[in-house]
Amino acid sequence: MQYQYETSGTCSEMILFDINENKVVTNIKFIGGCNGNLKAVSKLVDGWTADQIAAKLLGNECGFKGTSCADQLAKAVLEAAEKVK
Repeated sequence: MQYQYETSGTCSEMILFDINENKVVTNIKFIGGCNGNLKAVSKLVDGWTADQIAAKLLGNECGFKGTSCADQLAKAVLEAAEKVK
């Protein structure tokens, strides 16, 4: 399933990715944000499950924003995993 998540409180505006019935996340693409860093994050977690991504990235903050692109990715994959059930 292809999933689209509108971010909140970050420089990126949207995250696109695929998630399968086993909650494995692939083809992550951030729209906006720090291009090089977000490409690296996407490559590092490609093929991980939603739970694995959330365990590593949930709660990661960027400055005083209270969230980050990585944190938003964690929230996005958990939301998508609920819909895959």
